[in-house]
Amino acid sequence: MAARLTPTSIQPIGSELAIAWSDGAESYLPLEALRRACPCAACGGEPDVLGHVVRPQVAYTPPSFILSGVAVVGGYALQPAWADGHGTGLYTFPYLRRLAAEAAPGQPS
Repeated sequence: MAARLTPTSIQPIGSELAIAWSDGAESYLPLEALRRACPCAACGGEPDVLGHVVRPQVAYTPPSFILSGVAVVGGYALQPAWADGHGTGLYTFPYLRRLAAEAAPGQPS
């Protein structure tokens, strides 16, 4: 059985979030891209009774992209807190790796 992927270090560095992973990889996520990819229902929408995703309009301000904290949730996700008060997004570890790969194509994530 493969070991579970977990962060070993999480550090904001300038306008990025740096994550060192248990498999030795490192990810660098631009904070703006991280916030815009928030998977919570208020940002990403949620399915209606028929399964259609209703996506809300999200208005961002400069504090929307300032990280004020980050917490590890269980053994599966990070929960960033943003300077504008938003903090309900749970970013699973595989989702973070995918976001990092999309942010830096051709670079190891």
